[in-house]
Amino acid sequence: MHRVCRIFAAAALGLLGSACSVTRHIPEGQYLVQQVKIEDDESTPRRDRITASDLEKYIRQTPNKRFLGTNFYVWLYEQANPSKDNRWNNWKRKIGQAPVLLEMGLTEKSAENLKVYMDSKGFFNSRSSFEVDTTSRRKRARITYRTHQGEPYRIDSISYEFQDEFLEQIVLPDTANTLLRRGNIYDVTVLDAERERIASYLKERGYYNFSVNNIMFRADTLGGNREVDLRVVVKQYLTGYNARGQAVMDNNMVYRIDRINIFPDYDPTVARTDTTLVARLDTLYYRGLNIIYEQRPNLRPSVLRQAVPLYPNYVYNSAQVNRAYTDLMALGYFKSAKIAFEEQPQPVDVTNYVSFIGATADSTRTLYTREGYLTCNILCTPTLKQSVKVDLEGSTTSSFYGLKATLGYQNRNIFRGAESFDISFTAGYEFMKAPDAKKKRATEFGVTTGLTFPRFLLPGRFRSVNQPRTKIELSVNFQDRPYYRRTLSSAGITYMWTNNRYSSFSLRPIDINVVDVNDLDASFLMVNNSGPNGEPQLTQNRYLLESFTTQFIGGLSFGYSYNNQRKNLGGNATNIRFNGETAGNLIDAVEHMFFSPAKGKDYYSIFGIRYSQYFRSDLSVSRKIMLGGVTALVGRLYGGVAMAYGNSSSVPFDRQFYCGGSNGMRGWTPRTLGQGSVANPHNDYPVQTGDVKLEANLELRFPVWGIIHGATFFDLGNIWYIRENPKEYSDDAVFRFNRFYKQLGFNTGLGLRFDIKFAVLRLDWGIQLHNPNNPAGERWIHNFRWKNTALNFGVGYPF
Repeated sequence: MHRVCRIFAAAALGLLGSACSVTRHIPEGQYLVQQVKIEDDESTPRRDRITASDLEKYIRQTPNKRFLGTNFYVWLYEQANPSKDNRWNNWKRKIGQAPVLLEMGLTEKSAENLKVYMDSKGFFNSRSSFEVDTTSRRKRARITYRTHQGEPYRIDSISYEFQDEFLEQIVLPDTANTLLRRGNIYDVTVLDAERERIASYLKERGYYNFSVNNIMFRADTLGGNREVDLRVVVKQYLTGYNARGQAVMDNNMVYRIDRINIFPDYDPTVARTDTTLVARLDTLYYRGLNIIYEQRPNLRPSVLRQAVPLYPNYVYNSAQVNRAYTDLMALGYFKSAKIAFEEQPQPVDVTNYVSFIGATADSTRTLYTREGYLTCNILCTPTLKQSVKVDLEGSTTSSFYGLKATLGYQNRNIFRGAESFDISFTAGYEFMKAPDAKKKRATEFGVTTGLTFPRFLLPGRFRSVNQPRTKIELSVNFQDRPYYRRTLSSAGITYMWTNNRYSSFSLRPIDINVVDVNDLDASFLMVNNSGPNGEPQLTQNRYLLESFTTQFIGGLSFGYSYNNQRKNLGGNATNIRFNGETAGNLIDAVEHMFFSPAKGKDYYSIFGIRYSQYFRSDLSVSRKIMLGGVTALVGRLYGGVAMAYGNSSSVPFDRQFYCGGSNGMRGWTPRTLGQGSVANPHNDYPVQTGDVKLEANLELRFPVWGIIHGATFFDLGNIWYIRENPKEYSDDAVFRFNRFYKQLGFNTGLGLRFDIKFAVLRLDWGIQLHNPNNPAGERWIHNFRWKNTALNFGVGYPF
């Protein structure tokens, strides 16, 4: 190990020395841009201050990207021979980066950009300057930009001018939602957002052609004292030009939808190249939809009708158009959908007028605008009807390794109603490499099948529910572990829907599981405990033993998810997940009402099997903060709790929490951390689970090269029992507020991610820093050993 470290250190020093020599190829009189720094105005109050991170995007010259603090990419670029054009030299130029040399013209332009940006934020008395230091290091330049914001201009009054008088009765009642307020800083960004808001508001009320260009602002600063009198001008629509070349203006038109044509099997390539396609098309009319197809439509008309909330003669509403797009894509049958509108030409001798819109309008006023009609064309391109996917997950340490693979098949339109049928086969293999392990191998095999309908399988209509779905699932899983064999069977129905923004919901009113355990060797459920004189001794954990018994689980669960990633693709994002589950309550009420426990038993049974009664909930909150185009800092907090009661003395094993693995504490393999600070149980097979789980993760993601991305991470967490039971397990395994933070496990590590477009393959190497299951005084790990690490493989990001 020491030899490997010396080799690594020598390579690192060589890389550092090579990367520091990049300036020798720079001509005399020119300088490599080594650093760019922006000093914001600290004299401005923090609430109004424009920070350096806001300003840096307007700098025209930025230094070359660096690797481990060196100019490696510049050095690699300069290793390419400029006189040779071959694969090796081209690779160096592609991976490397040409040196960014100081250009004073760009530096001056950058300072001007900073001034322009501060002006746009309302600081018209702002100043910007720069300083270039070329003396500190040979042929290297350090640029420092300094800003002075000054006092901002603020909005003193807001008024409106309606050149399109018909819009006054629509826009003015909505000013309660305006983004413009007296006393706010005059910010061009806010003005643009207000234009977008007004335009969006009108597009939801029939104004198909209305855009932000129809809104203009006039700002008057002549009153002095840095106060702005703001006037919002709502303009008319430009209909054309007269013979003299003068613009002809008219009130903005209100539009209705006339014909709705939907092409459920649209192929853009065929549409562009096949000149005989139009002659082969046929049309099926169904409740306002003209379904246009070449052969029999693959989707039933009722499914398309349910997914398109648009009808002939409806006033144009952009929100409903967006919902139609979202609902079509939510079917899971189309890979793309496009909704386009065409204005229908108006006959010369026919003019439709609208003189009254909305409950707040004054119908006695002689105001009017024209009404037009739109043809709606919905072009839908189906995705592959059938697909296959493979998921892999693996973990390894010095004494254990495991691999789990899932092969799945999906048919997205099995009954011509966008029903999705999927079936997956799972196989797992684990091997204990420890020489003292009596039984080394464990295998697992399972099959899961499901059928998802794009609607609720319930009586009645649910028009206010967005993207309703119903999923029916069946699964069987066989596990052959070193100390037990069992079969897990489950069946359930799940209802899923969204709020058409960032939240999604799931309700599982029927959730039935049967756990059939046989060949249970209870010797592996031994834990370290204290004897009568305080000496350590092995005792059987009956709480864990009860969780392994054959049992019937019947209950319901609810899930909530919030994810605003789609709001800003590639930007900051928040992800919240909550799950709540309860089991056995309805069964228990019926049993107590009509039956008695079996003779000699202190618990009730159903179908001759003891049923479980418990509740379980968990909450996960993660936040991604972009630090650049690709680099991101991601953090997650996770907490879960479960408790058995009534007919159960313990939570079923598969409903308990565990730590370790590719999506959590990556310095441990699954079920090898915890509980609390109990001594390592020295079990041949890992079964550490608990009723309480706390975990926090922090991960820095950054690009490395092409599809390869890197990560460095830090995890902390552990599991505990929620109730004390000195006869079954040590008090150190019980969660207590006054000491849980001392029992947290810590690990750090490095990871690689391979982004292959349709999936992200992930390899994480976690290193333990603090192991609460080690003896006191040995929990902080100072000496690196392979047994204190874990290598985890997974598909997708961990959170």
